Amino acid sequence: MITPLNRHKNILEFALSSLLRRRAKNLSLLGLYTMVVFVLASLIFFVHSLKREAAAVLSGAPEMVIQRQIAGRHDLIPLEYIEKISAIRGVATVEPRYWGYYYDPVFGANYTVMVSEARKLTPGNIIIGNGVARTQRISAGDMVTFRSASKNPLLLNVQELLNYESELVAADLILISGEDFQAMFNLPRHQATDLAVTINNPAELATIAAKIAERYPDVRPILRNEILRTYDSLFDWRGGMMTVILFSAILSFVIFAWDKASGLSAEERREIGILKSIGWETSDVLLLKFWEGTAISLTAFLLGSNLAYVHVFFLSAPLFAPALKGWSVLYPEFRLIPAIDFFQLAVLFFLSVVPYTAATILPSWMAATVDPDAAMRS
Repeated sequence: MITPLNRHKNILEFALSSLLRRRAKNLSLLGLYTMVVFVLASLIFFVHSLKREAAAVLSGAPEMVIQRQIAGRHDLIPLEYIEKISAIRGVATVEPRYWGYYYDPVFGANYTVMVSEARKLTPGNIIIGNGVARTQRISAGDMVTFRSASKNPLLLNVQELLNYESELVAADLILISGEDFQAMFNLPRHQATDLAVTINNPAELATIAAKIAERYPDVRPILRNEILRTYDSLFDWRGGMMTVILFSAILSFVIFAWDKASGLSAEERREIGILKSIGWETSDVLLLKFWEGTAISLTAFLLGSNLAYVHVFFLSAPLFAPALKGWSVLYPEFRLIPAIDFFQLAVLFFLSVVPYTAATILPSWMAATVDPDAAMRS
C-alpha cells in the first residue's frame, strides 16, 4: 500500500527527473529567477541593515537639539537662550554645540567640523573620521593644513582616527578644540551653532519641545526620534529608487517566467496524456507540476537569498553601496552587522515563489482534463 508520504516522494522524484530532461530551458529560467531574487533580497538586506546601523550610532545623540531659524534657514543661536530654556520645568541640562562645514577645494569634499565636549582636545590637535583620512591620505600623527577665516594657514596635528564602527555618520567628521574652531570660522563669541537639551523624563520630550516652540517662535526643537525617522525615510526612498530603476528588468523577467510557466509545450502535453493513459489521476498530474514549479522557484529563492546575504554582509554590497550610502566624495566604508527583516523576506518569498508555482498548475490542470488520446496527438 502506497502511503501519502511515499506518493509525494515518488512524484517528487519523477518531477526532478522531468526537470532534468529539459535542463537547458529550466537552467536559463532558474538563472534569471535567481538573479531577480538576488537583487531584491540585496536591497532588502542592505536597507534594513543601514536603518539598524543608523539607529545604533544615533543612540548616543542628544535627546533634543534646539536650532534657531531666521527666514526659514538655520542661524546661530545666542547663548542667553541657555538660561531661558533651562528655566522650563523638566529640562535637565542645556549645552551649546559648535559645528560647521568646511569645504576642501583641493579634493572637492565637505567636512563636518565639530567641537567635542566628550573628548577634550588641546589646541593644535584634531580627531578625524576615516573618510577624511582616506581623502587626505593621512593617518594618526600626521599634520594637515586648513584655511582659517582670515585666510591664513591653520596647521593641525591628527591625534587619532575615529572608530571604524562610527563611519556611517562620522566619515566626514573632524573633532577640534574650541580655540581652533574659533580660528577656523571666526564664530561670534556669544553665539553657538545650536543647543543640546537633556530631559529628566523622556516621556515629556514632545511636551517640552512644544513649550519651547511656543515660547520662542524663532527656534526649532528637533527630537532624536525625528532624526531616526528621517534616516529611515531616506534609506527607504533610496531603496525604492533602486527598485524603480530595476523595475523594467524585473517586469521583463516576470513576463518571461509567466510565459514559461503558463505555456505548456507539445512535449509536456504529450507527457501529461501518457501519464493519464497509464492510470495517473488529475490530482497526481497537478501534484507533479506543483513540485516542478516549487523546485524551480524555491531553489531560485534560496540561491538568490544566500547570494544576497554574501553580497551585502561579506562584500559590503558593491553593486548598490554608492547609490544607497549617498552621492559624495567621502563614501563611508564599513561592514554591516547582519540584520534581516524576516517580514520583508517572507513578502519576497510569497511574491516570488507562490505566483510562479500557481502559474504552473493552471495550464497543467487544463491539459490534464483533456482526453488522453487528444493530448498525446497534440
